[in-house]
Amino acid sequence: MSSTLELYAGETALGLLPDVGGSIAYWRSGDMEFLRPVTDPHLVAQHGRAVAGYPLVPFSNRVAGDHFRFEGVDYHLAPSFAGENCAIHGNGWQRRWRIDMLSDSSATLTLEHTATRELAPQWPFSYRAQLRYDLREAGLSIGLLLENTDTRDQPVGMGFHPYFPRHDGLKLGFAASSVWTNGPDHMPALRIPAEGPWSFAHMRDVGQAAIDNCYGGWSGSAFLRWPRRGYALTVEASPELRHLVLFTPPAHPYIGLEPVSNMNDGLNRPGIADAGMRVLAPGQKMEGHIRMTVARC
Repeated sequence: MSSTLELYAGETALGLLPDVGGSIAYWRSGDMEFLRPVTDPHLVAQHGRAVAGYPLVPFSNRVAGDHFRFEGVDYHLAPSFAGENCAIHGNGWQRRWRIDMLSDSSATLTLEHTATRELAPQWPFSYRAQLRYDLREAGLSIGLLLENTDTRDQPVGMGFHPYFPRHDGLKLGFAASSVWTNGPDHMPALRIPAEGPWSFAHMRDVGQAAIDNCYGGWSGSAFLRWPRRGYALTVEASPELRHLVLFTPPAHPYIGLEPVSNMNDGLNRPGIADAGMRVLAPGQKMEGHIRMTVARC
């Protein structure tokens, strides 16, 4: 059992799991959990630990067939999602992160990935990632930085995967211009306007619909409200993170709402102008920032 690193700001506590992908173990104040710890047996590298959120580097979501082609070279990734022949969410969540800076309310974690023969199946390029958590009584900020430490260009993306509790009449609202429907393989099939049942432009109940889709043209803000608990949460992301993955598994006590830079299977969609993958030359960096603010309502 990996130890939990604890941060505090007043009555608010944040638990971190550096050894389990730099994940969040919990975020709570009193008896209110703002993030819901979830055990996902498909994510085998989490070894059964319940996590409430984790970083997505150096890409978000699935890669079709565990394969992509970049600058004329074919690359194959090791499957990382049990039950599917699929690499998912990069490899940062599969690794131990080093604690570089620590205070009562802040922590900076670092991952050095070197594409050795053993680790290249996770990701075939070397990179350095930093993850910073800053806790406040009224919120949590998350900063992501990714640097290409390889001698070659590499395509990258990033994001964060938080789980929010679904109880107490959870309502959700956000604006996005489009959404990708999924094919039988869970990969993007058709881009359609985010209208009708796909729209959350007016805050509404999450309900029990099974959504696991990527929204494009996201405004960068999302709003959650638990009216029976009297809490609201605003999620804001920097311009680098303009896709939003919504995951609402039926009959489960949580939803995923993931600010990310790239669309699902973005590594295989170079012809889509806003697919979101960024090519970093050696030494170049990419950053993304997320701020979650709590209010009483």
